[in-house]
Amino acid sequence: MRAGRLRDPLVLLGLALYAAPFFWQALTSLRPDAELLPLAQLWPSRLTFAHYDVVFRQSLMPRALVNSLGIALLSTLLAVGLGALAAYALARLPVSGRGLILLGMIAATAFPQIATVSPLYLMMRAFGLRDTWLALILADTSFTLPLVVWLLAGFIREIPPALEEAAAVDGAGRLATLRWVVLPLVAPGMASAGLLAFLFSWNEFLFAYSFTATEASRTVPVALALFPGVFEVPWGDIAAASLLASLPPIFIVVAFQRYLVRGLLAGALRE
Repeated sequence: MRAGRLRDPLVLLGLALYAAPFFWQALTSLRPDAELLPLAQLWPSRLTFAHYDVVFRQSLMPRALVNSLGIALLSTLLAVGLGALAAYALARLPVSGRGLILLGMIAATAFPQIATVSPLYLMMRAFGLRDTWLALILADTSFTLPLVVWLLAGFIREIPPALEEAAAVDGAGRLATLRWVVLPLVAPGMASAGLLAFLFSWNEFLFAYSFTATEASRTVPVALALFPGVFEVPWGDIAAASLLASLPPIFIVVAFQRYLVRGLLAGALRE
């Protein structure tokens, strides 16, 4: 009983400590320049939106936010779409060596990005894709697709085959069964896999830095790394830009929280 009473305050304390850097970043983005260094007091004497005005008017962050959002969404849709087809084939069709295939796909994700960035760069340059969205979409999808296939194959294997057999008796083909029977049942798993793919693409830095040269396709992590600062570090502007970069993933996680929890619970339970 006493452990139950202590659990909730400890959880709240842990959440407060985890969220402290985010709130400190938000407070820094609203602090006037004169109070940034040295830090005279914890709470600023007044709040200002001047740093956000600089970010929107004098930096590449607005364009970078659009690039990151578009690239992350398209790469996630591509990974989940292709991953659902591949996972269904590996889970239901008589594919020889499916265990080795899944193991090989997961093993491929163990290679660090730095080991593949050089050949991928040469390939993108040969095909004329450097400094384009397509280059980053293909690169991000190549890394997230194996994980999506592995996750969705596990979810599909948990579906009773009798449901698909009943659909086949009613005259549904493989694609119709996948569309109307399998995908609705694995929707929470697809949401979980899609969220992981989106977060990877949103936070990816090495490919975005190597394959881009202008603001036409430069993403948020690269824009933050190249944030202007000549004679001094603009901490307030960087804090405002960082906070803006954190908002889209937070909104997406909150919006799909129910499906994410259901997907994680479904993937953790086994009959």
